[in-house]
Amino acid sequence: MVQSEVRDVFAAQPDLTRLGKRLVGAAFDSSGIETRYTVVEELTMETASEAPVFFDRENVRILTPSTKTRNQVYAEEGTKLFVEAARKALEAAPELQASDVTHVITASCTGFFAPGPDYKVVRALGLDPSVQRYHLGFMGCYAAFPALRSAKAFCEADPDAVVLVIAAELCSLHVRSSNNPDTIVGSSLFADGAAAALVSARDLPLDRPALSLDHFETVLTPVGEESMAWNIGDEGFEMVLGTYVPHIIDEHIVGALEPLLARDASLAGLPYSGIEHWAIHPGGRSILDKVEAKLALSEEQLVPARQTLRDYGNMSSATVMFVLKHILDQPASSGDGRICSMAFGPGLTVETALLTKIGAGPSDAGTAQAAASDTVEVSDADSAGAAAAVPDDLTPLLSEAGA
Repeated sequence: MVQSEVRDVFAAQPDLTRLGKRLVGAAFDSSGIETRYTVVEELTMETASEAPVFFDRENVRILTPSTKTRNQVYAEEGTKLFVEAARKALEAAPELQASDVTHVITASCTGFFAPGPDYKVVRALGLDPSVQRYHLGFMGCYAAFPALRSAKAFCEADPDAVVLVIAAELCSLHVRSSNNPDTIVGSSLFADGAAAALVSARDLPLDRPALSLDHFETVLTPVGEESMAWNIGDEGFEMVLGTYVPHIIDEHIVGALEPLLARDASLAGLPYSGIEHWAIHPGGRSILDKVEAKLALSEEQLVPARQTLRDYGNMSSATVMFVLKHILDQPASSGDGRICSMAFGPGLTVETALLTKIGAGPSDAGTAQAAASDTVEVSDADSAGAAAAVPDDLTPLLSEAGA
């Protein structure tokens, strides 16, 4: 979906007031997004349907299907994304086979069905029926971090574990026309996408870059519980994304980072810009602006987040994995490869992670995986593996490739 075209459709809805039309123009034009993706062909404005469900192209009307109708599309199309992202992760890691997978963790907040996506992945890929399965539902944009943190814990408990992590979101299913500023902002930002990774501490003969999962932390800001929420309505899920969210992040981001950075003595006294890479979940352009200014980061350090936002929009939980992939794909530098990553979600919850980009080299203990991330155009994805040596404590590794 081309952002300017989608803006014009939303601005043309008959239920909009003059103020609503102005808010649509302002929100879409200042989003920092050029293109987004959707599983709903009607929303691309290239496909006309005799019985439209989401978008009546002939009359330029955004329709209001029921939550049940939207969720049925989620079950069908979401399954495809989960399975294809997982398949490409395995294809990108020739050192591992489907039979090696011991755990499957799925994350999503844009729909529900049972047996869920974790089950569908096991069946579709022919994984061992005894694979342990976990689904993290309705957490929002930060869910990739609890998923990866759980994968790390499984690998620390069992050095032979291979954990398949998949995040897939179909945010466009819940699009609607409204004069409500929160709804308008959500309509200007959210999109569909999926990402997958394999996490392991096995000693594998890999020769590609990877990411070491070093530390994770969770912080709840003292304010903001009502400023970011995700509720179930009769006509889809309803996003609350208050305009005050960037200000909350601006006021509390330093405190949210303190527990994470305290885990590594080498970072004491180091300016934030001294950490080479920053993988920020691009919840919106104003959020990235606040993070860059508050932490005195360089424009270059925000490029992975801003380019992900520009090309894909906000894909909720999958988005930060796209940002990490961008960093993984960058040419090797003279820096230490340290990455500070964070995502924000309902609560207001701030999830943070310290990672290390590790180049190819001999493996002394365990190593990890390769992965793939995909937009809804999964058939066009170009996946490549990644790898690295890990320290003696069998710290699990993450790598991502393909988009």
